[in-house]
Amino acid sequence: MPGVHAKLSASGAKKWLACPGSVQMEAGVMEKPSAYAEEGTAAHALGEAKLRHALKEYTRAKYHKAIRELETSDEMEEYTDAYRDFVLEQFNAAKRDDPAALLLLEQRLDFSKYVPEGFGTGDCVIIGAGRLRVIDLKYGKGVPVAAEGNPQMRLYALGALEAYDFLYDITEVQMCIFQPRIDNIDSAVMAVGDLKAWGVEIRPLAQKAFSGTEEIHAGSHCDTNFCRARPFCRAYAERNLEMAKYDFKRPAQLSAEEISEVLEHAEALAKWAKLIKEYALVEAVNNGAVFPGWKVVEGRSNRTFSIDDTLIAGQLIARGYNEDDIWPRKLNGITKLENYLGKKEFNALLGEFVIKPAGAPTLVPETDKRPAMHSASAAKEDFQTIMEE
Repeated sequence: MPGVHAKLSASGAKKWLACPGSVQMEAGVMEKPSAYAEEGTAAHALGEAKLRHALKEYTRAKYHKAIRELETSDEMEEYTDAYRDFVLEQFNAAKRDDPAALLLLEQRLDFSKYVPEGFGTGDCVIIGAGRLRVIDLKYGKGVPVAAEGNPQMRLYALGALEAYDFLYDITEVQMCIFQPRIDNIDSAVMAVGDLKAWGVEIRPLAQKAFSGTEEIHAGSHCDTNFCRARPFCRAYAERNLEMAKYDFKRPAQLSAEEISEVLEHAEALAKWAKLIKEYALVEAVNNGAVFPGWKVVEGRSNRTFSIDDTLIAGQLIARGYNEDDIWPRKLNGITKLENYLGKKEFNALLGEFVIKPAGAPTLVPETDKRPAMHSASAAKEDFQTIMEE
């Protein structure tokens, strides 16, 4: 996967299209590495290697060399197997319609015709029988990603069209999100003409964002695209401070519409407060910033052994202490046992003992794909049952 990133990335398109000034504001903020990002990078590399091995582009030796330094897990193995199988299924379907169908992995896609210096890397591109398929692996398990109206997917598709439209008579584009950890497979289809028209439509916004404008707009894109400027962005602060207009009224004094607005902002407000505190701590510790009424102190810590736990246990057992008292036994969880045994053996031995209780009622936005509970009384009964258990 390439290490160079475009100034206007496809993955950040939702953000810079809605807030062109975010590009300039983020320019001076270093992107902090995260365990989630590293995990996602490893999953993409593992998925790519499995596909190349299945397609006989990699020998077994080359496959093992490609994945040798990746930090993987049983869970990652399972989900990247699912990704490999899904891509192969899509490719085989394309080959049934067109034996000359083409599959491209981790392909650099140039969409600079629409976005200044714009390029990105498409996880999977399949071309055949007049259709372009773009598949994007999302390894996160937080928020489900939708394909419909997704600017990242559209830009990847435009880049693929620029590269291959002159070789193939492509009339339709299918964009697919594959998010295995939350069972989210979502697709959207566009006619080529409509997709290119969208590209022309966003061109002025892309040029504005690229130019370094200071025009900023706060919205859901701030959090969903993890804007690095959030801790010091005035528009983001003002959006969150809209909550102050309710002056901490009791819930019973608010209308249904007002409560809906509070619910919409509450999660963002909590995230913002956490971001502000983290930003202030970094500035105070690293840059000596002083915030009136606040100071930096040493946080609480827990005691820990300076040597490995097995050495501690060995010393105690050698002196006659009961091993069971030192190493309490606990059955592995369902997922871990399923990965250890394999799905087939797990179902044969333990499947009849697995139950999945109903989850507690929870409020979510209407965009959530889960079906609404059928009635208020049913929700109340379910909630009471769960609490009693």
